[in-house]
Amino acid sequence: MNPRPEILFLCVHNAGRSQMAAAFARTIGAERVVVYSAGSAPGETLNPAVVAAMLEKGIDISNETPHILTDDVGRRADVIVTMGCGDACPVYPGKRYLDWDLADPAGQSLDVVRPIRDNIELRVRRLIDELLGCVD
Repeated sequence: MNPRPEILFLCVHNAGRSQMAAAFARTIGAERVVVYSAGSAPGETLNPAVVAAMLEKGIDISNETPHILTDDVGRRADVIVTMGCGDACPVYPGKRYLDWDLADPAGQSLDVVRPIRDNIELRVRRLIDELLGCVD
């Protein structure tokens, strides 16, 4: 593992779950981690309810855009966290994979997105603590 672990949050559209996870990881991990977010078939824009939910946490992702997964990013990552990819996400040999079973916020109201956001935040906190050797 690198001194600064590199984490890739990966989903299909890169418009909701993976964007929230990446934003939390950048905020919680700060300069101690390198964070990527991508999709196997990215959408054009972020989910507006996701943007609003993150703003409630003081994290503005309104200027983010969905990104296509590149082999370079996949190979660089130490940990790849998939979220609802199924067979749409490629496998990079030798990488540590985590598959987070999370509801899809696509087309959902802010009230439905909030618990998804909070679940993602909890998981990201645990992952960052584990990768950085933090103890509660």
